[in-house]
Amino acid sequence: MKFSSLKSVHIVGVCGTLMGAFAAFLKRQGIQVSGSDQNIYPPMSDILVNAGVELFHEYSAENIKKISPRPDLIVIGNVIRSDNPEARFAIKNQYEYTSLPEAMEKFLLPLTKNLVVSGTHGKTTTSSLLAYVLEKCGKQPNYVIGAVPEDLPYSFHIQNENQGQLFVIEGDEYDTAFWDKVPKFNHYLPDHVILTSVEYDHADIYPNFESVKLAFAGLLKRMRSNGRLIACVDYPAVQELLSRSNSPVLTYGMTSCQYRPERIRVEGGKTCFAVMKSNQHVVDLSLQIPGNHNVLNALSVWIEAELLGLDPQNVAEAISGFRGVKRRQEIKAEVNNVLVVDDFAHHPTAVRETLSALKLRYPNRRLIAVYEPRSATSRRKIFQNEYTAAFHSADCVFVATPHDQSKIAQNERFSTEELVASLLKKGIQSYAMHAVDEGVSQVARQCRYGDVVAVLSNGGFGGFIPKVIKALSSLI
Repeated sequence: MKFSSLKSVHIVGVCGTLMGAFAAFLKRQGIQVSGSDQNIYPPMSDILVNAGVELFHEYSAENIKKISPRPDLIVIGNVIRSDNPEARFAIKNQYEYTSLPEAMEKFLLPLTKNLVVSGTHGKTTTSSLLAYVLEKCGKQPNYVIGAVPEDLPYSFHIQNENQGQLFVIEGDEYDTAFWDKVPKFNHYLPDHVILTSVEYDHADIYPNFESVKLAFAGLLKRMRSNGRLIACVDYPAVQELLSRSNSPVLTYGMTSCQYRPERIRVEGGKTCFAVMKSNQHVVDLSLQIPGNHNVLNALSVWIEAELLGLDPQNVAEAISGFRGVKRRQEIKAEVNNVLVVDDFAHHPTAVRETLSALKLRYPNRRLIAVYEPRSATSRRKIFQNEYTAAFHSADCVFVATPHDQSKIAQNERFSTEELVASLLKKGIQSYAMHAVDEGVSQVARQCRYGDVVAVLSNGGFGGFIPKVIKALSSLI
């Protein structure tokens, strides 16, 4: 069975970045596609509307009843709970249902050569860059990426399913579905794995760091017999996991290892560096996307390209041309010389690296960070102290009240007020934001000519970005 043999598919949780990209892919195959969600916002909502996907804005069994012809398949997203009315209706009424990772494992991945990019940080940018490099080098890869790349036409793209076809997959460690509580990457049949980082995250499904490491160990054990592991050993947990791999390992990082970058610098608006392999200079690379974390992301792609035997000059040119991924240091507008940047960062490491990169890119501009603690981990106190150091590159910080902490014990909740107080002690101008509209006014009043406003959230943030752009237009 192939997806193209389906006539009608309904997707529950369609506005997840990967689920939405999958819905658009099905539409390109001529399949009737509908989907439901309760958080419908750009860029995914725009993609779905443009693709012609029928959208339902709430979850209800009536949504499925309305669809004609009856859906051949119900795809249920990993954010959907077992009490969801559409999931319950589909199961009770014996609709064919699946998760997306299960469907990929069964129908798409058995014959292909699967290049899985995984890790706590960097997997979206790295998988996008790898797919772009392979495309530019004429390999016509399949790819599945959990975001919207700037340089690729789609996020979910299947060109063919033949034996040995290269398939780039962003390997997410979050769980698969309410009936399948294992990481999504457990379904991805990896040949090669790029492991960018391993830190504690997803406190809603991983009770401790050991359980996170165990999940990644499972990924390494599932690698096919001819596999290769490309691992960033700057992270102690990654070093610890190397012994779990049954495949040969290629190491990279800023420290002493097989591959490392040297002479990192900014030239002509690009980040440039030399690739060193076993202490020998191999090539000079340049990047449009800033930051040392992106240097490492690009280095891992270089190593994978070398393993695949790609032409070095073509690879270097492709890396230099890559423009990035939406919601990763994405410039949304410049209003009277105030630059508004959107970024998905929410873990303290990602916050730190994103702000450091922006400060490196705009060294002479004041950096204002606006942060929404929205993820399951960031709404808890787990990294309360680490966030203070994460904002060290910012000149001014606004911290929103966390998005719904009602299911978190009082003594385990992240505190906006504590973080603001800690930042003030460090001499960083900081403010608490208790509502989106109030925060928009606060930020707009604070802005001066030449500022960079970095909005950090892994959700829609109540439309903060379009609202602040509008406010800046009227105030400055």
